[in-house]
Amino acid sequence: MERRQLEYFVAVAEERSFTRAAHRERVAQPAVSAQIQRLERTVGQALLHRSAGQVRLTSAGEVLLPHARAALAALRDGQSAVDEVTGLLRGVVSIGTVTAHPVDIARLMAEFNADHPAIEMTVVADTSDVLVDKLADGRLDAAIVSIGVDESPPGLEYQVITDEAIEAAVAPRHVLARRKTLRLAELSDHRLISLPVGTGLRSRLDAACAAAGFRPHIAFEATSPVELVEMARYGLGVAILPQSMARDRTDLHAMHLAPELRGRLVWAWRRDLTSPAARRLCERARGMITSGVVAAPVS
Repeated sequence: MERRQLEYFVAVAEERSFTRAAHRERVAQPAVSAQIQRLERTVGQALLHRSAGQVRLTSAGEVLLPHARAALAALRDGQSAVDEVTGLLRGVVSIGTVTAHPVDIARLMAEFNADHPAIEMTVVADTSDVLVDKLADGRLDAAIVSIGVDESPPGLEYQVITDEAIEAAVAPRHVLARRKTLRLAELSDHRLISLPVGTGLRSRLDAACAAAGFRPHIAFEATSPVELVEMARYGLGVAILPQSMARDRTDLHAMHLAPELRGRLVWAWRRDLTSPAARRLCERARGMITSGVVAAPVS
């Protein structure tokens, strides 16, 4: 098996498209198809189901995919280790983030790039559940994710960025606007505004409601806490927000939830992280967080 064949195979598997894979690898589509065919001849099995507008992995492809990713990661780590020994640190570092967080990622990247201009960096945004999965299988080197205060994802190390209560917020004219505290069970009587399934905040909310014996009525969803604030401001329901956002607006009334819900934003990385470039970026990010070079918590 050749490195290029594995790279193209992983790209097609992740993109579910030869066209998108070719664009990602910056080559012509026939080149991707040819290398995949050679790989299939090498392993003696079809790796992809090809049909109009759709590409899916076969059983053999599903089995090969994690090994292909591991092999490519090992090659990258080997090159990085050699470069580090010779003082020519380079490579690619992939970072994931939730949609709203207080870390100045642009500053982090700019300062790191000034010291290590040969290192390429990519940033993607997604829900915490997806980002944790991508960390676990090596598609990301580090990520800003939301986890519960009693949660410790297996195989990951992390540094806490924020740790704060989750509260309810309503418009000033809402029926609950004079309340200071709201029992969690009372949420069952109201339309809620929340982040979508897969986000850390939503996971905390759903788990707490399940423990209280009911399923929350999520009337409106948005991918950003800022959008939740705006919907609550217009009276669409009870927004479930990080405390810092619930109490940062004069046009919203915030309420403590009882029992209290809490969530943490963390900078997470794999415990077995071997890439020198990724390790150095994580060290810089952790130093930045420890020194308080972040804005006020926003999620």
